[in-house]
Amino acid sequence: MNSESTPIYNPFRENAGLVADEELAARAQTGDRVALELLLTRHQSWIFNLALRMLRLHANAEDATQEILLKMLHALPGFRQGSKLTTWLYRIAVNHLLNVRKDKWSAADSICSFDQAAGGLRQVPDQEIPDPRSVPVPVELLVQETGTHCTIGTLLCLDGRQRLVFILGEIFQVSDQVGAEIVQITPANFRQILSRARRDLYQYLRGNCGLVNPEGHCKCSRKTSAYIQAGFVDPKNLVFTGNHLRSVRSLAGKRGDELHEAYMRVAADVYRDHPFYEPQEQARMLREVLASTSFATPS
Repeated sequence: MNSESTPIYNPFRENAGLVADEELAARAQTGDRVALELLLTRHQSWIFNLALRMLRLHANAEDATQEILLKMLHALPGFRQGSKLTTWLYRIAVNHLLNVRKDKWSAADSICSFDQAAGGLRQVPDQEIPDPRSVPVPVELLVQETGTHCTIGTLLCLDGRQRLVFILGEIFQVSDQVGAEIVQITPANFRQILSRARRDLYQYLRGNCGLVNPEGHCKCSRKTSAYIQAGFVDPKNLVFTGNHLRSVRSLAGKRGDELHEAYMRVAADVYRDHPFYEPQEQARMLREVLASTSFATPS
C-alpha cells in the first residue's frame, strides 16, 4: 500500500517530471496502447472519486466510471492537440454524471431538502455502539464508516450542479478558472455556486452533525448500530473505510479560500479527510475498456 507521502498524479495540478496527458493522448491516437493504458490509469481513480460523491453508491460510481472511460476512449481520436486534455475529459465526465438516472432519481436533482434530511436523521434511534465481540472489525472503523456514509450521503441534498461544483472546488480544491472551464460556466458563477453550496451544506452540518459541532444532536457512535441494522453499514464489507491509498486532502493540495467561520473550516475538513478511493474492480474495468478499442498498433 502506498503511503500518504508518495506522490500521485493529480490532473488538476502541475505534475513535474511526468509525460503530459496531451503527449500521451497524441501517442494513443497513433495506436500506442501503452500510452493509452497509462492515460486511462491516471484518471480512473479521480473519475471514480468524483462519481462516488455525485452518486454515493459504489456500484453506481463504478458503472459510471467505466462508461465515462469508454466515452473518452471513443472520443479520443477527435481530441485536438493544443487543447487541455483535463478540461476535455472532465467535461465528458461531468456531462455524463449529470445525466445519470438511478432508482427514479436523477443525479441532476437533489434527493431531498436539508430540512427533510434533518428530520430523517432525528428519526434514526440513538443506540449503544456494537459489542466489540460481536463484530469482525474494530468498532472504531464501524463508527468511521457510519460518519463517512452519512456525510457523503448529505451531498445529495445539493442539486447536481451545486454538488459537482462543491466536489471540484471544495473537496478536490480545483481553482475557480479550471472548475469553470470544466463545468462550462464563468469563474464568477463557479464561485457563486460554490459559496451557496458551502453555506447550505455547512449550516446543515453545524445544526446537526457532531463532527462539526460538538453540541450537534447526531453522534456517529450513537447512530452506528442503527445504520448496521438498517443495512447501510455492513461490518463484513466496509465500503468507505476499507483499504484505501490516502486522504483526499493529501492529493488535492491546498488553495486560498474565503472560509472565515471556524465551523466552516471544520466542516470542510470532514470532506477533505475522507479517503481517496480505488474502484474495487479497477483492473477488470481497465481490461474491458481497453478491449473495446479499435486503435491500430503501430508497426
